[in-house]
Amino acid sequence: MTYLYVFLGGGLGTLMRYLVSKMSVNYFEGSFPLGTFISNVLACMILALLVVSFSQKETDLNWAHPLLIVGFCGGFSTFSTFSNETFELINNGNLLIAIFNIVFSIAVGVGLIFFIRTSV
Repeated sequence: MTYLYVFLGGGLGTLMRYLVSKMSVNYFEGSFPLGTFISNVLACMILALLVVSFSQKETDLNWAHPLLIVGFCGGFSTFSTFSNETFELINNGNLLIAIFNIVFSIAVGVGLIFFIRTSV
């Protein structure tokens, strides 16, 4: 059953990532890969909130971890797309935007997880 939860959560997360990327193209023009950034940041925030929430619950939530943390957050975030878009920025001569993408994405993602997990 665990595999089914991961499968379902991953599909939902991937669909959400696709929708966020498509919506960002409609509202933002430029070289910065905003859709991937937004998806990754939201996935970090959701993951941190879920980890905190699950650690405070005494009920048995064996289904929730594979569905939401592994599946949904794993499908919603995307290291491979982040890496490929950063490569494309470098390849197209946008080195400063690529560096900004790397530093800003990691700082915000890790910062959000740190802030949420230590604040709640």
